[in-house]
Amino acid sequence: MYIGDYLARRELYSPDRLAIIDTGKSPEWRLTYRQMNDRANRLANLLRDEVGVAQGDRVAILAHDGVEHLDAFFACGKLGAVHTALNWRLHPRELADIVARTTPRALIFSDDMRSQVAELQALLRGRPHAIGHYFHTEGDGVGGSTHYETTLRSSPATPVTTDGLEAEDIAALIFTGGTTGLPKAAQVSHRMIAWNTLNTVIHDVTHDDVYLNVFPMFHTGGLFVYTLPQIIFGGVTILMRQFDPARVLELIERERATIFAAVPTMYQLITQAPNWATADLSSLRFCTSGGAPLPVPLVEQYTREKGIRFKQGFGMTEFGPGIFALAPEDAIRKAGSIGRPNFYVDARIVDDDNRFLGPNEDGELVLKGPSYCSGYFHDPVASAEAVDERGYFHTGDIARYDAEGYFYIVDRKKDMFISGGENIYPAEIEKVLYGHPGVLMCAVIGLPDAKWGEVGKACVVLKPGATADEAELLAYMADRLAKYKVPRTVAIMDALPISSAGKILKRELKTIRN
Repeated sequence: MYIGDYLARRELYSPDRLAIIDTGKSPEWRLTYRQMNDRANRLANLLRDEVGVAQGDRVAILAHDGVEHLDAFFACGKLGAVHTALNWRLHPRELADIVARTTPRALIFSDDMRSQVAELQALLRGRPHAIGHYFHTEGDGVGGSTHYETTLRSSPATPVTTDGLEAEDIAALIFTGGTTGLPKAAQVSHRMIAWNTLNTVIHDVTHDDVYLNVFPMFHTGGLFVYTLPQIIFGGVTILMRQFDPARVLELIERERATIFAAVPTMYQLITQAPNWATADLSSLRFCTSGGAPLPVPLVEQYTREKGIRFKQGFGMTEFGPGIFALAPEDAIRKAGSIGRPNFYVDARIVDDDNRFLGPNEDGELVLKGPSYCSGYFHDPVASAEAVDERGYFHTGDIARYDAEGYFYIVDRKKDMFISGGENIYPAEIEKVLYGHPGVLMCAVIGLPDAKWGEVGKACVVLKPGATADEAELLAYMADRLAKYKVPRTVAIMDALPISSAGKILKRELKTIRN
């Protein structure tokens, strides 16, 4: 009795209470907990009886945020299947690799993903995969796809439960980047979700909260930071198809939202919206920021102009979004800190020999606690390497903590940088660049950017006689990578700085203006 029963319990406790406002529908959908459980049961019956989905099977969705994500999540929970949300920002070639590895039995997609799905189908021809059914949520779909709502309405609403589910059974796959450039799928268990929820609600979530979600639901933040706790507590969650600063302000004011969460870039964009000055945000009990340090001037602006209290935090796919928390009263006093570990998280700093370090000593951040994932899907080597003999997960982040127990990230996972809240892994981009016939050497770095936090720069040395220019290389990457991964600029250089050990010195590249 785990995730699949959450909606059934909510229907039992508060059947007619408003659960979801889907603002991406026209007109908007306002669904009660009874209606949400009805939809989840219908989809569970459909997936089991028509698609053949059984316990442990994957069900994929490729869509902007909407109620269909929650339909799929809870239907999978009822069946003991695994919800697999795909990143709609990925290139079809990247999606094809993921689908071939995870073998979902069905794919639900929105109309704005139709061209991606058509290309995905073409790329999958001749490759082993398991997708036997495609469901389109709007429009005409693609060859062989079925209209989602029509099919859902024809499916029985008979309650579905799966006996024998255990806390360690997997409820979802959430994809994270890796230094190899290959996305890994963190296995999110029922146990992980329950403990992350507990870590979240300890920090002042109530039954009467109204939460506006702007995180994509293929992220851990979209499903798990507040959406799942809201459903467990019986609150209201507002879904937006995509982030729109002016629309955010309208919805907070109209629906009297009490909780809002975003990354710093989003908060900056909201202040530039045409309705910022007139928007009434007095209903907000607090805002939460994560993904990168929140600039003090931005905190001060929200406090001064809108009376907003900020909570800040730190999370990751493998350990859930609720690892650290920084209270509003510490937002300025401890600027730059990710806060202190949440209640059920053990955080330590270790040196290169895996010895625990004390205050104000730089080392690797390691974590232990019940909200850790169950390793990586079909990757036992990476799963084993991530956790040491004491059970600590090694984040790869260099951090320190002060005498009061507040933690600070000093450096991030090797070369990874964050642009607009998205993790960018240079090795993945470099691998693509090395596929260009004119590239001899390359290195991708992140540089500060006022809008996005950081943006990518590719430093390239061409092969003798090659004539590729910046435009050609940018176009080459754009044809092979998700748009957000493509560097802002390409610098054609005569040479790259190399260490005595033969490694490219990226720290030196960051000082070169070219």
